This record gives sequence, structure tokens and C-alpha cells, in this order.
Amino acid sequence: MKEDFFKYQAQTTPHPLALEIVKAKGSYIYDKQGKKYLDFIAGVSANTLGHQHPKVIKAIKDQADQYLHVMVYGEFIQQPQVELAGELAKNLPKELQSVYITNSGTEATEGALKLAKRVTGRAGIVAAKNAYHGNTQGSMSVCGKEEQNSAFRPLIPGVSFIEFNHISDLEKIDHNTAAVILETIQGGAGFITPENNYLKKVKQRCEETGALLILDEIQSGIGRTGKLFGFEHYSVIPDILITGKGLGGGMPIGAFISSYKYMSLLKEHPKLGHITTFGGHPVISASALATLKELTQSDIMHQIESKEALFRKILIHKEIKEIRGKGLMLALILKDKETADHLILKALNKELLLFWLLFEPKAVRITPPLTISKEEIKKGCAIILDLLNSL
Repeated sequence: MKEDFFKYQAQTTPHPLALEIVKAKGSYIYDKQGKKYLDFIAGVSANTLGHQHPKVIKAIKDQADQYLHVMVYGEFIQQPQVELAGELAKNLPKELQSVYITNSGTEATEGALKLAKRVTGRAGIVAAKNAYHGNTQGSMSVCGKEEQNSAFRPLIPGVSFIEFNHISDLEKIDHNTAAVILETIQGGAGFITPENNYLKKVKQRCEETGALLILDEIQSGIGRTGKLFGFEHYSVIPDILITGKGLGGGMPIGAFISSYKYMSLLKEHPKLGHITTFGGHPVISASALATLKELTQSDIMHQIESKEALFRKILIHKEIKEIRGKGLMLALILKDKETADHLILKALNKELLLFWLLFEPKAVRITPPLTISKEEIKKGCAIILDLLNSL
């Protein structure tokens, strides 16, 4: 299997971890050699309720027994799509009530950018340096990391970049700006949280210039910070919200959400302003609906703050310079790339799964399932401290 993996499956890096997975359950992943790995990655923040959550699996099986794909998105009334959109709207401010379900976060980013241009009649986009919004060409155009983008230029024109948390840069938002797109918490850059009412000040500048604010919650949303969406911590409401990753409960999904007034513009002039064949797939929508209901109807999100506090209490070590992030979206910032690489790779031998962040080489990702127990947190943290002590 490993030989075929390298022979037939297109690779994304020169050195993938290449664990051969046979099973996953709860907070653990099992490989072909019988090793049981404690998962501090959660599919890169995607497995919100852990692996094989019984309510998610039941929803998937029940829907598969009824029907799979029947028609392109938006033509037939399909219960899982309608209920998922309604459940999202019910848990969001009144300004965010119309939901377009997509196949992935990057497609949701594309839809959000198109919508902003349609609403404003403008072409300019302002994005943040070191941002990550996906990997299609439109999404890459608003990712401010030239090392990633240079091989694929030309990308979409009219994009300018600002420094996240730098108030002085907000003057770059002007009357030519269709939208400002930001991650509520910058992910690939190192789980950088907004400071000094930054997001409120961005929204104020958008209102002054007639630009829209797009907040990307693909990673920070769906309970990961202790609230359903990260923007709820910062007293700001975006004009367009992007979600994905954790919404699917382990299945591929995305969505962009705005007001009915704005979203209705995609229906005409031209018709089919945004279309997708498989977006809102009924089985995936059923999985997402079960995930969302479990989050909002249980005490899972109420436990996030104390779980974050436990990580921060235990993970005190001279090699850890700081812990960035919020909730269960945490990054250990170590002294250098070599230390981060050592910790991640050696943790595999101790049956603990850690991972990198895209643009911050000194960072180690900690984004476990939201359902992780405090005993499992203590177990994983003990392994981390032991490995750091061995340096």
C-alpha cells in the first residue's frame, strides 16, 4: 500500500508522514502496525466531534439509505440542505441568514469574493499578509504569502495586502475596495488573534468606505474557540461569513453566508451567478447537521475554555516561547524550526499526532477534537514535555 501511495497518488510534499491508517475512533487513529495514536490534529481542525461520532455516523447512514446526489445545488428541495441552512441561520445574527453550501472552504472563499464584487460593483480586494483562505487560484490571490503564490502567477488582479493587527494599514481600504477578507484568527501565520479591537476597527473602516467585511472562519468556526464562530468573541458581525472544515464532522463541506438581500443578487444578472454540482450533497449535509446540532445542544462548547486553560497550565517549558491561539486552536511557538520539527516527528514514535502550520516554521499545531477528554489532554501534554526535556 505504501509503495502504491507514492507511485499513484499525487503528493503535496516531499516527505509525507505516510501512516497507513486502518481505523479511527474518538480521539485516536490506528495504523496498520497496530499503533494507537492520540490525535492532537483532528484532520487539521476538521473532525470536530472526533472520529466516528455515533450521531454523525447514524446521520450519514440514514441519509445514504434515502438518496445520494439527485440534482445540482439549488434546484430541488432536499431536506438535509434546507435543515442545515436553517440551523446555521438560527445560530447566527439576523444579518447572516442566507446560506450557500459548497464543497469546500476554498470554494466558499471564491463565492464570497464573487458576492462582494456583485454587491458593491467594485473590483478591489484587501487581504492580510500571511493569510490563508484556500488553494484555488482565486483564494490564492488573497493569500499574502508570495513564496506560495509566485509559481502560479498571474492570479486575480486588484488585490492589496495589509498587516494583520496594524491599524495604520486600514487607510488602504478605500472607495475602490469591494471587500476586506480576513481570517478571524490567522491560521497559517501562527494562530494570531486580533488585538485592540482590531476587527471592530476594520468593520468601521469598511462602513466608512462602503466595502464589505468578509470573515474567514473555516478553521476558527464551528465551536473551536468556545463559541460557534470566532467573531462572537470580538463584538463584530461580518457582511459575509465563510465556514468549512469542522462543519462537516469529518466530511468535505464549506459555506458562505450573508444577508438575503445580498445573496439574492446571485440569482439574476446573470442567472446562475454561482453554481455547483455537488455543493450541499445530501449525505454531507446530513453529517454537518448532526455535527451542528450536537455542538449547539450539548455542553461541548462550554468545556472549551477549561480545556484551553488545562493546555496552558501544563505546557510550561523553557523551549515553549509562547502559546498562541484561542480555545482548542492552539500553537506552541518554539525557539526555532528544528525544535518544532523534532517535537512533531519524535511525537510519532510516542504515538501522539502533532503537525505544522503553513507559514510559521517555529509553530506546532494543537487542534484536537473538541470532544477530547481532560485525561487525554494530560496524556498528550506529558508526551510533549518529555520530548522537550530530551532535547
